[in-house]
Amino acid sequence: MTQGAAGPDILCLDLVRIFSADGVEVQALQGLNLRVEPGELVAIVGASGSGKSTLLTILSGLDRPTGGSAVVAGTDLLTMGRRERVRYQRHTVGFVWQQTSRNLLPYLTAAENVAVPLTLAGDRAAPERAARVDALCELLEISHVRDRRPDQMSGGEQQRTALAVAVANAPRVLLADEPTGELDEATSVEVLEAMRAMNAELGVTTLIVTHDPTVSDHVRRTVQIRDGRTSTEVLRRTELDEHGSERHVAEEFAVLDRVGRLQLPPDFVASLDLRDRVRLALETDHVGVWPGHGGRQATDAGGAPASGTGDQPTDGSGR
Repeated sequence: MTQGAAGPDILCLDLVRIFSADGVEVQALQGLNLRVEPGELVAIVGASGSGKSTLLTILSGLDRPTGGSAVVAGTDLLTMGRRERVRYQRHTVGFVWQQTSRNLLPYLTAAENVAVPLTLAGDRAAPERAARVDALCELLEISHVRDRRPDQMSGGEQQRTALAVAVANAPRVLLADEPTGELDEATSVEVLEAMRAMNAELGVTTLIVTHDPTVSDHVRRTVQIRDGRTSTEVLRRTELDEHGSERHVAEEFAVLDRVGRLQLPPDFVASLDLRDRVRLALETDHVGVWPGHGGRQATDAGGAPASGTGDQPTDGSGR
Protein backbone atom coordinates (compact mmCIF):
# COMPACT_ATOMS: atom_id res chain seq x y z
CA MET A 1 0.00 0.00 0.00
CA THR A 2 1.47 3.36 -1.00
CA GLN A 3 0.41 6.75 0.25
CA GLY A 4 0.39 9.77 -1.97
CA ALA A 5 3.05 12.43 -1.64
CA ALA A 6 0.76 14.50 0.56
CA GLY A 7 -0.24 11.59 2.81
CA PRO A 8 0.77 11.25 6.47
CA ASP A 9 3.99 9.50 7.46
CA ILE A 10 2.14 7.63 10.24
CA LEU A 11 -1.52 6.66 9.96
CA CYS A 12 -3.17 4.30 12.44
CA LEU A 13 -6.88 3.59 12.15
CA ASP A 14 -8.79 1.62 14.80
CA LEU A 15 -5.56 -0.14 15.81
CA VAL A 16 -6.05 -3.13 18.11
CA ARG A 17 -3.47 -5.31 19.86
CA ILE A 18 -4.60 -8.18 22.05
CA PHE A 19 -2.19 -10.29 24.11
CA SER A 20 -3.21 -13.74 25.35
CA ALA A 21 -1.57 -15.65 28.18
CA ASP A 22 -2.93 -18.62 30.14
CA GLY A 23 -6.37 -18.09 28.67
CA VAL A 24 -6.50 -14.42 29.69
CA GLU A 25 -6.77 -11.72 27.03
CA VAL A 26 -5.43 -8.20 27.56
CA GLN A 27 -6.28 -5.42 25.12
CA ALA A 28 -3.22 -3.18 25.00
CA LEU A 29 -4.64 -1.09 22.14
CA GLN A 30 -8.40 -0.66 21.81
CA GLY A 31 -9.10 1.06 18.51
CA LEU A 32 -6.32 3.65 18.57
CA ASN A 33 -6.23 6.35 15.90
CA LEU A 34 -3.16 8.47 15.14
CA ARG A 35 -2.08 10.66 12.25
CA VAL A 36 1.39 12.22 12.02
CA GLU A 37 2.24 14.41 9.06
CA PRO A 38 5.66 14.44 7.32
CA GLY A 39 8.26 16.38 9.29
CA GLU A 40 6.24 16.57 12.52
CA LEU A 41 7.88 16.19 15.93
CA VAL A 42 5.35 14.53 18.24
CA ALA A 43 5.49 13.24 21.81
CA ILE A 44 3.32 10.31 22.90
CA VAL A 45 2.63 10.31 26.64
CA GLY A 46 0.61 8.10 28.94
CA ALA A 47 0.66 6.17 32.17
CA SER A 48 2.29 2.78 32.48
CA GLY A 49 0.07 0.23 30.74
CA SER A 50 -1.70 2.81 28.58
CA GLY A 51 -0.48 1.21 25.35
CA LYS A 52 2.19 3.67 24.23
CA SER A 53 5.04 1.14 24.19
CA THR A 54 2.87 -1.37 22.35
CA LEU A 55 2.17 1.27 19.71
CA LEU A 56 5.89 1.91 19.27
CA THR A 57 6.80 -1.76 18.86
CA ILE A 58 4.13 -2.06 16.15
CA LEU A 59 5.32 1.04 14.31
CA SER A 60 8.91 -0.22 14.47
CA GLY A 61 7.96 -3.51 12.83
CA LEU A 62 8.87 -5.56 15.90
CA ASP A 63 5.25 -6.57 16.52
CA ARG A 64 2.12 -7.03 14.44
CA PRO A 65 -1.30 -5.58 15.34
CA THR A 66 -4.29 -7.81 15.93
CA GLY A 67 -6.67 -5.60 13.97
CA GLY A 68 -7.16 -2.22 12.38
CA SER A 69 -4.58 -0.67 10.07
CA ALA A 70 -1.16 0.93 10.41
CA VAL A 71 0.70 2.54 7.52
CA VAL A 72 4.13 4.15 7.94
CA ALA A 73 5.68 6.08 5.05
CA GLY A 74 3.58 4.13 2.57
CA THR A 75 4.27 0.69 4.09
CA ASP A 76 1.30 -1.36 5.29
CA LEU A 77 2.52 -2.98 8.51
CA LEU A 78 -0.18 -5.65 8.48
CA THR A 79 0.70 -7.14 5.11
CA MET A 80 4.49 -6.81 4.77
CA GLY A 81 6.49 -10.04 4.58
CA ARG A 82 9.83 -10.93 6.12
CA ARG A 83 11.98 -9.33 3.41
CA GLU A 84 9.84 -6.20 3.41
CA ARG A 85 10.19 -6.03 7.18
CA VAL A 86 14.00 -6.11 6.99
CA ARG A 87 13.99 -3.40 4.32
CA TYR A 88 11.51 -1.37 6.35
CA GLN A 89 13.64 -1.52 9.50
CA ARG A 90 16.84 -0.66 7.61
CA HIS A 91 15.58 2.17 5.44
CA THR A 92 12.12 3.44 6.44
CA VAL A 93 12.34 3.77 10.23
CA GLY A 94 15.10 4.50 12.68
CA PHE A 95 14.81 3.48 16.33
CA VAL A 96 16.37 4.66 19.60
CA TRP A 97 15.96 2.63 22.78
CA GLN A 98 15.86 3.98 26.32
CA GLN A 99 18.76 1.75 27.39
CA THR A 100 21.94 3.24 25.95
CA SER A 101 23.55 -0.23 25.98
CA ARG A 102 21.00 -1.45 23.39
CA ASN A 103 21.72 1.31 20.91
CA LEU A 104 25.46 0.95 20.36
CA LEU A 105 27.98 -1.86 19.81
CA PRO A 106 30.32 -1.57 22.81
CA TYR A 107 33.51 -2.56 20.95
CA LEU A 108 33.14 0.09 18.21
CA THR A 109 33.83 3.82 18.35
CA ALA A 110 31.07 6.38 17.85
CA ALA A 111 32.03 6.90 14.19
CA GLU A 112 32.21 3.16 13.58
CA ASN A 113 28.76 2.67 15.14
CA VAL A 114 27.29 5.32 12.84
CA ALA A 115 28.93 3.61 9.85
CA VAL A 116 27.44 0.18 10.63
CA PRO A 117 23.92 0.76 9.18
CA LEU A 118 25.46 2.46 6.13
CA THR A 119 27.68 -0.58 5.52
CA LEU A 120 24.80 -3.04 6.00
CA ALA A 121 22.64 -1.12 3.53
CA GLY A 122 25.39 -1.40 0.92
CA ASP A 123 23.99 1.32 -1.32
CA ARG A 124 26.68 3.99 -0.83
CA ALA A 125 30.31 4.10 -1.90
CA ALA A 126 32.95 4.31 0.84
CA PRO A 127 33.67 8.05 0.37
CA GLU A 128 29.94 8.82 0.56
CA ARG A 129 29.59 6.74 3.73
CA ALA A 130 32.49 8.58 5.33
CA ALA A 131 31.00 11.96 4.41
CA ARG A 132 27.65 10.91 5.86
CA VAL A 133 29.30 9.88 9.15
CA ASP A 134 31.15 13.21 9.33
CA ALA A 135 27.97 15.21 8.66
CA LEU A 136 25.96 13.37 11.33
CA CYS A 137 28.73 13.65 13.93
CA GLU A 138 28.77 17.40 13.34
CA LEU A 139 24.97 17.73 13.39
CA LEU A 140 24.62 15.76 16.65
CA GLU A 141 27.69 17.48 18.17
CA ILE A 142 29.60 14.26 18.80
CA SER A 143 32.67 14.95 16.63
CA HIS A 144 34.77 15.25 19.79
CA VAL A 145 33.93 11.64 20.77
CA ARG A 146 33.91 10.06 17.30
CA ASP A 147 36.97 7.93 18.19
CA ARG A 148 35.71 6.86 21.62
CA ARG A 149 33.88 3.66 22.51
CA PRO A 150 30.53 3.92 24.37
CA ASP A 151 32.11 3.23 27.77
CA GLN A 152 34.29 6.30 27.23
CA MET A 153 31.31 8.57 26.61
CA SER A 154 28.72 10.22 28.87
CA GLY A 155 25.08 9.13 28.76
CA GLY A 156 24.13 12.17 26.68
CA GLU A 157 26.95 11.54 24.21
CA GLN A 158 25.85 7.92 23.89
CA GLN A 159 22.25 8.92 23.14
CA ARG A 160 23.29 11.54 20.60
CA THR A 161 25.45 8.90 18.94
CA ALA A 162 22.45 6.56 18.97
CA LEU A 163 20.43 9.25 17.20
CA ALA A 164 23.12 9.49 14.52
CA VAL A 165 23.02 5.71 14.08
CA ALA A 166 19.21 5.75 13.83
CA VAL A 167 19.12 8.31 11.01
CA ALA A 168 22.27 7.16 9.17
CA ASN A 169 20.30 5.61 6.31
CA ALA A 170 18.02 8.67 6.04
CA PRO A 171 14.79 7.02 7.26
CA ARG A 172 11.47 8.79 6.77
CA VAL A 173 10.47 8.21 10.41
CA LEU A 174 12.42 8.20 13.67
CA LEU A 175 10.95 6.36 16.67
CA ALA A 176 12.36 6.99 20.15
CA ASP A 177 11.40 4.95 23.21
CA GLU A 178 12.02 6.99 26.39
CA PRO A 179 15.26 8.46 24.94
CA THR A 180 15.87 10.50 28.11
CA GLY A 181 14.80 7.85 30.61
CA GLU A 182 18.31 7.17 31.92
CA LEU A 183 19.55 10.78 31.83
CA ASP A 184 19.53 13.61 34.35
CA GLU A 185 17.46 16.72 33.66
CA ALA A 186 20.22 18.85 32.14
CA THR A 187 21.42 16.04 29.85
CA SER A 188 17.82 15.25 28.86
CA VAL A 189 17.40 18.81 27.64
CA GLU A 190 20.57 18.49 25.54
CA VAL A 191 19.34 15.29 23.91
CA LEU A 192 15.85 16.70 23.26
CA GLU A 193 17.32 19.84 21.71
CA ALA A 194 19.51 17.62 19.52
CA MET A 195 16.39 15.75 18.38
CA ARG A 196 14.63 19.00 17.62
CA ALA A 197 17.62 20.28 15.63
CA MET A 198 17.81 16.99 13.73
CA ASN A 199 14.10 17.11 12.98
CA ALA A 200 14.43 20.64 11.62
CA GLU A 201 17.63 19.98 9.65
CA LEU A 202 16.82 16.57 8.16
CA GLY A 203 13.03 16.80 8.06
CA VAL A 204 12.71 13.32 9.58
CA THR A 205 9.28 12.70 11.10
CA THR A 206 9.92 12.05 14.79
CA LEU A 207 7.76 10.24 17.34
CA ILE A 208 8.93 10.23 20.97
CA VAL A 209 7.27 7.91 23.47
CA THR A 210 7.88 9.13 27.01
CA HIS A 211 6.60 9.53 30.55
CA ASP A 212 8.88 12.56 31.08
CA PRO A 213 6.65 15.68 31.28
CA THR A 214 9.55 17.98 30.31
CA VAL A 215 9.58 16.48 26.81
CA SER A 216 6.37 18.39 26.07
CA ASP A 217 8.29 21.67 26.26
CA HIS A 218 10.36 20.64 23.25
CA VAL A 219 7.59 19.60 20.83
CA ARG A 220 4.66 21.38 19.25
CA ARG A 221 2.26 18.47 19.64
CA THR A 222 1.73 16.06 22.53
CA VAL A 223 -0.66 13.11 22.18
CA GLN A 224 -1.89 11.37 25.32
CA ILE A 225 -2.88 7.71 25.25
CA ARG A 226 -5.28 6.40 27.87
CA ASP A 227 -6.68 2.85 28.03
CA GLY A 228 -5.33 1.94 24.62
CA ARG A 229 -6.77 4.94 22.76
CA THR A 230 -5.62 8.44 21.95
CA SER A 231 -7.50 10.63 24.41
CA THR A 232 -6.24 14.22 24.24
CA GLU A 233 -3.78 16.34 22.30
CA VAL A 234 -1.97 19.51 23.29
CA LEU A 235 -0.92 21.83 20.46
CA ARG A 236 1.63 24.58 21.10
CA ARG A 237 2.39 27.67 19.13
CA THR A 238 4.15 31.00 19.51
CA GLU A 239 2.33 34.24 18.69
CA LEU A 240 2.86 37.96 19.14
CA ASP A 241 0.76 40.00 21.56
CA GLU A 242 -0.41 43.58 21.01
CA HIS A 243 2.98 44.87 22.21
CA GLY A 244 4.95 42.72 19.77
CA SER A 245 6.20 40.39 22.49
CA GLU A 246 6.23 36.63 21.95
CA ARG A 247 3.98 34.47 24.05
CA HIS A 248 3.63 30.71 24.09
CA VAL A 249 0.13 29.27 23.75
CA ALA A 250 -0.85 25.67 24.56
CA GLU A 251 -4.35 24.38 23.75
CA GLU A 252 -5.72 21.02 24.86
CA PHE A 253 -8.13 19.12 22.60
CA ALA A 254 -10.11 15.95 23.18
CA VAL A 255 -9.63 13.43 20.37
CA LEU A 256 -12.82 12.38 18.59
CA ASP A 257 -12.65 8.96 16.96
CA ARG A 258 -14.45 7.85 13.81
CA VAL A 259 -17.62 6.76 15.64
CA GLY A 260 -17.86 9.92 17.74
CA ARG A 261 -16.27 8.72 20.99
CA LEU A 262 -14.04 10.97 23.07
CA GLN A 263 -12.38 10.85 26.47
CA LEU A 264 -12.85 13.89 28.68
CA PRO A 265 -9.69 14.92 30.60
CA PRO A 266 -9.67 13.38 34.11
CA ASP A 267 -9.59 16.79 35.82
CA PHE A 268 -12.78 17.80 33.96
CA VAL A 269 -14.49 14.61 35.11
CA ALA A 270 -13.37 15.04 38.71
CA SER A 271 -14.21 18.74 38.88
CA LEU A 272 -17.85 18.23 37.84
CA ASP A 273 -18.19 14.76 39.42
CA LEU A 274 -19.11 13.25 36.06
CA ARG A 275 -19.91 9.54 36.29
CA ASP A 276 -22.17 6.80 34.94
CA ARG A 277 -23.94 9.07 32.45
CA VAL A 278 -24.05 12.74 31.50
CA ARG A 279 -26.56 15.15 29.97
CA LEU A 280 -25.77 16.55 26.53
CA ALA A 281 -27.01 19.63 24.72
CA LEU A 282 -26.19 20.61 21.14
CA GLU A 283 -25.54 24.34 20.92
CA THR A 284 -24.74 26.49 17.91
CA ASP A 285 -20.97 26.12 18.21
CA HIS A 286 -20.38 23.53 20.92
CA VAL A 287 -21.75 20.55 22.83
CA GLY A 288 -22.66 21.10 26.49
CA VAL A 289 -22.01 18.33 29.02
CA TRP A 290 -23.63 18.29 32.48
CA PRO A 291 -23.61 15.78 35.35
CA GLY A 292 -26.48 13.40 34.79
CA HIS A 293 -26.86 11.86 38.22
CA GLY A 294 -28.49 12.79 41.52
CA GLY A 295 -31.41 14.78 40.08
CA ARG A 296 -29.84 18.02 41.26
CA GLN A 297 -30.80 20.12 38.26
CA ALA A 298 -34.01 21.51 36.86
CA THR A 299 -34.30 20.82 33.15
CA ASP A 300 -36.09 22.44 30.26
CA ALA A 301 -38.47 20.64 27.93
CA GLY A 302 -35.60 19.32 25.84
CA GLY A 303 -33.97 17.55 28.75
CA ALA A 304 -30.96 19.90 29.05
CA PRO A 305 -30.47 21.90 32.25
CA ALA A 306 -32.66 24.98 32.25
CA SER A 307 -30.92 28.28 31.60
CA GLY A 308 -29.40 29.75 34.75
CA THR A 309 -29.75 26.57 36.84
CA GLY A 310 -27.47 23.76 37.83
CA ASP A 311 -23.78 23.35 37.17
CA GLN A 312 -21.98 25.11 34.37
CA PRO A 313 -21.33 22.88 31.36
CA THR A 314 -18.03 21.70 30.03
CA ASP A 315 -17.99 21.69 26.25
CA GLY A 316 -15.87 20.34 23.44
CA SER A 317 -13.83 23.51 23.22
CA GLY A 318 -12.77 23.35 26.87
CA ARG A 319 -14.55 26.66 27.69
